[in-house]
Amino acid sequence: MPPRQLEPPSGLPEEEKGSSQEEEEEANVLLVEEAATGKKAAAAEEGGASWRPSPVGWFRMLARELHWSFVFGVVSTYGISQGLGGGIMRVASDYYWKDVQRVYQGVTSIPWMVKPLWGLLTDVLPVAGYRRRPYFIFAGFMGVVAMLVVALHSKLHVLFALLALMAGSASVAIADVTIDACVAENSIMHPHLAADMISLNGFCASVGGLIGFSISGFLVHAIGSQGALGMLAIPSALVILAGVMIKDVHLPDFPYELAHMKFVEATRKMLATLKCPEVWRPCFYMYMSLALSVDIQEGMFYWYTDQSAGLSFSEGFIGFIYAIGSVGSLIGVILYQNILKDHSFRNLLCLSQLLLSMSGMLDLILVLRLNLKLGIPDYYFAVIDEGVSKMINRIKWMPLLVLSSKLCPPGIEGTFYALLMSIDNVGLLSGSWAGGLILHVLNITRTEFKNLWAAILIRNAMRLLPLALLFLVPRSDQNSSLLPVELLTEDDNAQSQVENVELTSLTVDGKSSTAFLHEECKIQDDVEQDDDEASLLANRS
Repeated sequence: MPPRQLEPPSGLPEEEKGSSQEEEEEANVLLVEEAATGKKAAAAEEGGASWRPSPVGWFRMLARELHWSFVFGVVSTYGISQGLGGGIMRVASDYYWKDVQRVYQGVTSIPWMVKPLWGLLTDVLPVAGYRRRPYFIFAGFMGVVAMLVVALHSKLHVLFALLALMAGSASVAIADVTIDACVAENSIMHPHLAADMISLNGFCASVGGLIGFSISGFLVHAIGSQGALGMLAIPSALVILAGVMIKDVHLPDFPYELAHMKFVEATRKMLATLKCPEVWRPCFYMYMSLALSVDIQEGMFYWYTDQSAGLSFSEGFIGFIYAIGSVGSLIGVILYQNILKDHSFRNLLCLSQLLLSMSGMLDLILVLRLNLKLGIPDYYFAVIDEGVSKMINRIKWMPLLVLSSKLCPPGIEGTFYALLMSIDNVGLLSGSWAGGLILHVLNITRTEFKNLWAAILIRNAMRLLPLALLFLVPRSDQNSSLLPVELLTEDDNAQSQVENVELTSLTVDGKSSTAFLHEECKIQDDVEQDDDEASLLANRS
């Protein structure tokens, strides 16, 4: 039965009729949403609690709810640019610096360390009246030019080579920040689809990475490292196409003379958000969980490739291991989407942290050569180890990304999401430094691996430490809004609220969307109050 249409009473003045019509539209929208929710619930009851749409139906649902151009932007950015392009870049750039330039490069990742700057630009400085579209196009053109310069110039000076690859890295980083801003916006407008959007990101990145790692060796062998890098102009061109096609709200007559005030206001709002307990506590947990998961992969890599004391794996087999890792990551995305996404943040992070510590024992079995006693060759066991490790890491990473997307206030989604990703990157870097310190203390070098087993045990034990900080994570499920109402409410007038509503297929006005968000946040506040009480008790104990 279609939803009942509400009719305004007759005899009202024109202004009151207009207001009544707006309220009527809001009521109709809510009726439609309730009807849709009822249909989904009925379908779930008929098919059982484990009912899930087919992969094709899932893609169609996301394209319908979030607009097809958003889905295309995710596929282009995460799947083609970062996934496939990243796989080719990792292998081709290593050979480029080794065989062509014969120097070590370590500065091309700098653009990723300043992601909040790119996010701030996309949030507060529209170009030609658009906040997202121009940055996609700019990032794509930068990537095309940078990769063609590297590919077509046979005797490029090392300084210009560094600048070109830094420009290519900046191209991917800017596109990443821009699509992340779109994800954060849609997580606010569609909180029940936040986990699905993160699953879409992870699925595209995993499939793209699998393809990229699988063909990277062939491309380098067939056309050389420079030719393979030149092929990366194609993913950048797709980013341009995504920018042209993506649905973006036009903001005419933007006051550019007040841009500096908007930068100041965005900075103020970002600091105010970080002071909120609902935000800084999960942020602190995310940093500590990544910092305490120390990285000793450098020692494992040396042991894998050592000719005398290690496993003596070839370069080709190392690339194959990376590809299997992408398969494991893809399996992790599928498990999360179909089984784990409806669990609470706290329960899922607890499970993933336990599994991460347990999976580390596979490295210990391999280093102690216990796999040979079980009749499993090193090649097979190393592949199993990599696949399982990447799968569990992906399962841990997915809820952290969903949590990050739900902590972004309206108006500075791109900036704040980029800031949270920078915090995560600092956590990963801290874990890498801690792992390097452990390797140094245990005297594990490029040729000495006698104490590698001890480093593995220390790493696995440290992976259990974040469990003591789980009280910082909200108990709520991954479909709920986390921010308090005062952060979801814009300080500006109603027009600025409408401007922040982008990339959504809901054909309603900004007023009804904001009212709907405020209603959900009011319900969520009651849940978060219980979380605060539990956290206080945990702190006292």
